[in-house]
Amino acid sequence: MTAQGAPEGTAYEWYRRAMELLERGDADASLVLLDRVLAEDPRSASAREARARALFDSRRFEEAAAAFEDLAEASPADDFAHYGLGLSLWRLQRFRVAEDHLAMASVMRPDREDYRAALDQVRATLRARRKAGLPPDGPLDASAAAP
Repeated sequence: MTAQGAPEGTAYEWYRRAMELLERGDADASLVLLDRVLAEDPRSASAREARARALFDSRRFEEAAAAFEDLAEASPADDFAHYGLGLSLWRLQRFRVAEDHLAMASVMRPDREDYRAALDQVRATLRARRKAGLPPDGPLDASAAAP
């Protein structure tokens, strides 16, 4: 640590350490470094994507959705941004919009089985809710789930 409380090294070194932490499953620690990187270079697309991933892995789905949405708006052809946004919205039980983004990612990258599997699961959820007469989005209260 420096006298100012910043970690030693350059923004690139912070990014590399953040990616290592993220890959090891320590998303919260990764976020600390990624926020430092973005303070130095707010336009870094790779740091912004890594931050969105770390937010998702930290189960901060509202923040992850906002971060992935920013990425998708900045680069509409970014399949991973749409995929991440779709996954985040899925966790937030916004299934219809999640379906749109997962479908977009799947069309852009038909070779990605993980994109297709997520889309299939969201569509299955929407079909099941429709069949049961439940609202397509949002949590179910106990009375709606009871037979």
